Amino acid sequence: MRQKLILISTSSREQMVNITQNIKEFVFETNVQNGRITVFVPHTTAAVTINENADSTVQKDMLFSLSKISPIYSQFQHLEGNSDAHIKSSIIGCSQDILIENNKLVLGIWQGIYFCEFDGPRQRKIILRIEKYE
Repeated sequence: MRQKLILISTSSREQMVNITQNIKEFVFETNVQNGRITVFVPHTTAAVTINENADSTVQKDMLFSLSKISPIYSQFQHLEGNSDAHIKSSIIGCSQDILIENNKLVLGIWQGIYFCEFDGPRQRKIILRIEKYE
């Protein structure tokens, strides 16, 4: 099992950062031919998702839709004022598992892996862990 920590600096309160290339590079470096990589975000106001990678308006639409599902309300009781970010993080989720085949990620032609920031700007961590299949 191999593990790597990636640091991401976000520049706005909400944004989606394409981390596909970071993950592809780690898989290539490890030379694992067949297995699975787990992408884990250890934050309660951030997430990771797999979605379309060809049209950047998809990410904008996702953030817009999530803001409709969980807008910033002054009625939230959480003292930090970021309850909407916690809710969005729970909706999207903190991890993704991606198969590795022939030392490459198994992704659809239009798929990319995105770190989702909901309470930035901040410096964030992403943990990558590869499990090798025999």
